[in-house]
Parts: sequence; structure tokens; C-alpha cells
Amino acid sequence: VGRLTVVDATNTKREDRKSLLDLARKWDVLVTAVVLDLPLIVCFDRNQERSDRITPEHAIKRQHKAVQRSIKGLRKERFNRVHTIDSVDRLDNVTVERSKLWTDRRDDRGPFDIIGDVHGCDEELVDLLTQLGYKTTNSDSSTSPITHPEGRRALFLGDLVDRGPGSDRVLEIAMAMVKQGSALCILGNHENKLSRALAGRNVTVSHGLAETLEQLEARPPEFREEVATFIDGLVSHYILDRGRLVVAHAGLPERYQGRSSKRVRSIALYGDTNGETDEFGLPIRYPWAEDYRGSPTVVYGHTPVPDAEWLNNTICLDTGAVFGGQLTALRWPEKELVSVDAVRQHYEPTRPLVAEQPERPALLLDVKDVLGKHHVETGLAGRLTIDAERSSAAIEVMSRFATDPRWLVHLPPTMAPVATSKRPDFLEHPDEAFGYFRRAGVTEVVCQEKHMGSRAVAIFAREAEAAQARFGITNDAAGVIVTRTGRPFFTDRLATKTLLDGVRASVDAAGLWDELKTDWMVLDAELLPWSAKAVELLK
Repeated sequence: VGRLTVVDATNTKREDRKSLLDLARKWDVLVTAVVLDLPLIVCFDRNQERSDRITPEHAIKRQHKAVQRSIKGLRKERFNRVHTIDSVDRLDNVTVERSKLWTDRRDDRGPFDIIGDVHGCDEELVDLLTQLGYKTTNSDSSTSPITHPEGRRALFLGDLVDRGPGSDRVLEIAMAMVKQGSALCILGNHENKLSRALAGRNVTVSHGLAETLEQLEARPPEFREEVATFIDGLVSHYILDRGRLVVAHAGLPERYQGRSSKRVRSIALYGDTNGETDEFGLPIRYPWAEDYRGSPTVVYGHTPVPDAEWLNNTICLDTGAVFGGQLTALRWPEKELVSVDAVRQHYEPTRPLVAEQPERPALLLDVKDVLGKHHVETGLAGRLTIDAERSSAAIEVMSRFATDPRWLVHLPPTMAPVATSKRPDFLEHPDEAFGYFRRAGVTEVVCQEKHMGSRAVAIFAREAEAAQARFGITNDAAGVIVTRTGRPFFTDRLATKTLLDGVRASVDAAGLWDELKTDWMVLDAELLPWSAKAVELLK
């Protein structure tokens, strides 16, 4: 939960400290050692002043020697900071101040314009900033800082460089905006690799790095030094807006947010992988966003997607500008997307931005569509995740009781009932119902008089041939009548046929087939009276 933990113990032996350090690494937290290295005579004098118990002198000597042996090796034991108090004067005047992590910017509430992977697309970046309302402070846009008249700030999600034609120009813009205070920036994996290359380390010059190095070579040495310093100061992720917003280049599961370790940095930059690669030779990344249930919104990039879409309170803004897609920004806290088209394809993607889907014969049922964990794209709620357990339960019900799914082009929405009333003699009560909706964040409730009927959905065609053409299936009724859960409304097939023949005759008489220019229809209705279904419902 992010609480400060203090361990007050001698821990003079390396093995005593190891279990605590292992625990800290497990939970990805920083560890600070405070060492009391006072002269031995002071330890003897303070020991004599104790009122609870007196420690034998030989034990004090042993502990003192152990401290002396440990001090030099503490850094190697992966303590992040070591503070040594080696005099009485320092001990009497020492103060403890807790510093926030560099990633902790909860007090910074924005507003922000969060920008996805730029990858050297300088023209697109200028176009996007202009569309977002940013302006230069003088006519020379090449040197003037870019600010927003309403005080908004850009927030770059990393991967400013590589592949595109103007990585040096993108760096120039981003560095100027950060220096001016009109932007923040986090580290991307491409900046991380560029930093190692600029430091003279042995790196593989691939994925557009060669182009970036060539562009920087054309700049003065001072600019390259400024770039190296800029990248060195970037952090793996930020927590912003009172903890409501987390930005990380490759995303960050909830357990790593606000933590600090090599593992956190690696996941924030590259994502969580198991070493396997796909058919294109690219790493297979764990789809963490599919399982994300955290309250902070996570905005990230890294893996290009055709469109920026919300998934479980996360969104990827890398829409492949360098591959001919778009450069996308998210306005925060408004959650509005703003995009500009790429001027051209600057780089051929290793993996297609839009994966080709194998063709499948129309209306062919495939059990893989409904088994296991999967997602459903909806118009109102975005992408919904369906857990494997729920899929198993659904396929059990569908296979045993439901109508053939080829008929089920529509299942009506329904409303969950409120909790049972706590008042005596009431099953439900309006006061408690309104309170329930209020707590659930529902601001508008529509009350209407309702007849006591049973929900019935009639799905039918004008004739059997039309049913076969539209649904890939037909029967003697050329249609079905189902409940809101997709089960047959009547167990008696003759009752279904009789009712549908009557409905079809009414549609014929009303001329609806010609008016709607259709030969099939769905009626979402209620069957009256309720007693027509009462016996089966009670059973």
C-alpha cells in the first residue's frame, strides 16, 4: 500500500540483512540504510546509562567490529542509499526528511495533452501541437519555446526518436518545452537505447537508431551532450493528478505503480515478456491491460495499434504515425482524443499495423468464438472482457437450453434489480431504490407505468427462403420467439408457429415488409398477459 516501513535492529551481519533486502526486491521498493558507527567508548558509556538492561562489553565489541566490516559492502548489497552517523555531534543534530519518489507527481493536476510515440515524425508533431492549441512565442518557431495559452502542458510518452526523418528536431522541440515548463516527458525504450549509444556502449544499431545517430551527427557536439543529459534525467513513469493518472511508455500494472526497481523500469519501458517471439520475430508481450482492474487510468504507447481505444481504464496512444498511421494525443482530464494523419509512411513496419484476418464462411459457427477469455467490442461501453469462467458457464447454458445462436441477432438489454428492502413487509421500496441508483452514480432514473407481461423477442422472416438467406437456418415457423436470455419462449413448437403466423399476417396487412424494404424482422416486445408464461417461470 506504499507505506513507509522502518526496521529498527542491529542487523550487523550480511545474512541478517539479506532477508529484508530480498523482501524489498520482491515488492520493488527502495531501501535506505542508516548506520550508527559511533566510537566504541561512546557505546560503552551509553550502555552504562541504560535503565532496562546492560549489554556485556564483549557483545558490544563484537557488534562494533561487525559494523566496521559491513560498512564498505553495503552498497554492493543493493542498498539504494547509505547514511552513516559517525559522531555524537551528528547523532544529536540528525533530522529525518522523507523525499518523494521522482515518479510521484500526484500534486500535479495538469491539464495535460498526452502524446503517443512520435518516432521522429517532426512535421506530424508540429501539426498535432498546433491542433491542440500550442503556439510559439515569436515568429521563429525553430528556436522559440512552444506554450499553450490556457496553461496546458504536453506529456510525451517516450519513443520520441528513431525511424522518422526528424528525430533531432523532435528532441529539440520536446527538450525546449520541458525546459520551458510546458511539457513533461518519460523515458521510452528507444531513448534508453540511444542513451547507451551516445555513451559509447556497444548496442545493436537497428530499428531506426542508425537514422537518429546520423541526424545527431549533423548537429553540434553541444546538442548531442544536451540530448544525453536530457535522456538521463527521464524517469520510467509518472503518477499524476492525485493518483488518478499513470503514464508509462509500455504501460504499468497496478502493483508496480509508484514502485522503483530494475523490474519496474524494464516493464515500464518494454512491457512484460516471457522471451517468446511471434511470427515476425518480435517479442510477445503479456496483455496486462486485459486484466487491469486498477482505479488509476493508465495511458501508454510502445506497441502500435490502428486506433486508440479504451480497455479496462487503459488506453494505448501509439497509433503508428511513423508507419503511415496517425499521431494521437489524449486531453486530460477531458479524455478527448485528438489525432493528425501521417504525411506519409516513413518506415516499413515489421509487423503490419492492421493484422490480416483469415476469411471464414459467413454464418459458420466456431466454438473458439465463445470459449475461454475473449473480448467483445461494443458501441456504448467500448471493449468488454469476458472471463473464461463466465464463457464456460454461458456455453453450458447455450448448448443445453438456448435457441440456435444463428437466430440470436438481438438480445434485449435489461436492468439489474435493486437490493431487497431492509424495511419489514417490503420486498422493494422506492426510497431505497433511489438511494441504490444514487450510490451507483446513476443521475437520471426514468419511472414508467408497465403492464405485467413477459419479455419476448420475435425473430422471423417473411418466408423460409428469406430466413435461410439471412440467418443461415430455418424451420417450419421461419423464425423463433425467445426470452431475453435467448431461450425458447414456448416449449411447444406449435405455439411458436401459431403466434408467428399471426404476427406475420399482421405485418403483411400493415405493409411493413415493403415500407421497411426488408424480408426479415425483429420485434422486441412483451407478451401479455404474464400468465401465458407464469407456470414455466414458476417451475
